Amino acid sequence: MKKEKIIGIPRAMLYYNYFPFWFGFFNNLGFKILLSDPTTKKTISDGASLVVTETCLPIKVYVGHVINLIEKGVKNIFVPSVQSIAPKVYNCSKIRGLPDLIRNVVKGDFNIIEATLDKSEKNNDLIDFLTEIANQFDIKDYVLIKKAMQAAFVVQNNFNVMVQNGLEFDEALKYAKEGKVIIPPKKEDKPISVALIGHGYNIYDKRVCMDIFKKLENMDVRVYNAYQLTVEQLKGGMNLLNSSLYWANQYEMTGCAGHYFTDRKIDGIITITAFGCGPDSLMLEDIKRKAKKYAKPLLNLTIDEHTGEAGFITRIEAFCDMLIRSKRAKEVKMKENFQTLNV
Repeated sequence: MKKEKIIGIPRAMLYYNYFPFWFGFFNNLGFKILLSDPTTKKTISDGASLVVTETCLPIKVYVGHVINLIEKGVKNIFVPSVQSIAPKVYNCSKIRGLPDLIRNVVKGDFNIIEATLDKSEKNNDLIDFLTEIANQFDIKDYVLIKKAMQAAFVVQNNFNVMVQNGLEFDEALKYAKEGKVIIPPKKEDKPISVALIGHGYNIYDKRVCMDIFKKLENMDVRVYNAYQLTVEQLKGGMNLLNSSLYWANQYEMTGCAGHYFTDRKIDGIITITAFGCGPDSLMLEDIKRKAKKYAKPLLNLTIDEHTGEAGFITRIEAFCDMLIRSKRAKEVKMKENFQTLNV
């Protein structure tokens, strides 16, 4: 009897960008894919206990998810090193060094399935990266691997189309895994609209972001984010802010902000960044300066494992109340000006 191929994937970090691709790839190669459980207080606590205090929250969460997979009995855990996604476009050092980090801080009976993607190096294409992964399971058929890569792109592209059309992350992921593309009906207008700017692992992990999408929805706020934009729109946002691409996830921050700064339907910007994140601190400073130039109100929420939900909610409510009052004041002034012109 042929042994079942099982791969565990932590529900953290690059999961929020590339899991549809990983699903399509491994599924097409006949793997059973096991995810870690959604983030809980225990997940964060387990991860934080194994790394130095100064480590950023997303990495603590990632370590916690690896521990969760080990506790579930998963033997092969996928921990790639994504160094660079394009020539001279790099991930932060912590993402680049994930396999080494996990190998040194997490003890247990498991194998790290790692491979390195570095598009800044010659002869390091995606197919080579995927071949390195497949070879660890004694899968050496190049045609089969390439077919799995093509299937992975289909799942990822279907997911992207649905998210760009306003479908929620979990729903889009569910339909993409089923091979479906569902375009949701246009959402009704809300009193105010905000752009939520942050990396996927900060805004889509409900425990990390305190389920901010739901909180804003309950406040009758329409939310937009980077994942609803095309690559061309994100590039346009970067150009608008005169920023050059250096960090692999810079589109999610600077590119997203640049696009929504000139979007008239957006009343304000909310950014979510992890305390101690070096790249985010640089991008945030740039966003803050440009927010003043484009007269967009901005609220930055910094998160770590000690962030309290009560204070988090209070700041969001105060910001949204300010946006509503400001919008009403502008509408009243416009109405008065219109009446004056018609006297």
